Amino acid sequence: MPVHTAHLRFPTEGDGDVVDLTEGVQSVVSQAGVESGVASVFVPGSTAAVTLMEYEPGGVHDLRTALDRLIPREGDYEHNRLNADTNSHAHIRAAVVGPSETVPIRDGRIETGTWQQVVLVDFDDRPRQRTVVVQVLS
Repeated sequence: MPVHTAHLRFPTEGDGDVVDLTEGVQSVVSQAGVESGVASVFVPGSTAAVTLMEYEPGGVHDLRTALDRLIPREGDYEHNRLNADTNSHAHIRAAVVGPSETVPIRDGRIETGTWQQVVLVDFDDRPRQRTVVVQVLS
C-alpha cells in the first residue's frame, strides 16, 4: 500500500482558533495522485485537535461555547498546579476531540459532505506555529 506524506504548516491564535484544513488536505491528495483510498489527518501536540464540522462563524462560535461550558478555562486543575501552567483546559479539550481524522478518497477527491470541512482546533492559551501531518494511502 503506497503512502504519500505531507505537512501543512501555519500559525494559529490559540484559545479555540479554528482553521479550515480542507483545501490543504485536498491539495495533498491531488499531489499524491490517488483516485481511491484514505487521507489521515493528524496534529502532533497535546493542545490541538482535528475534527470535521460545518466551518462557518455560527458553528465555530457554538463549538467554542460548548467546550467552554464542558471544560472551562478557569478551574482547579492539577496539571496547572503541578506544572505552574495555565493550559490544562487545552490538554483536556484536545483529548476529548482527538488528534486525528480519517477521510475517504473517491475519484481523487476527499469525500466530505456538502457542509463538512476538515478543521484544526488550537486550544492552547497562546499563539502557536502548528504542523498537521497528512498521509494519503491508496
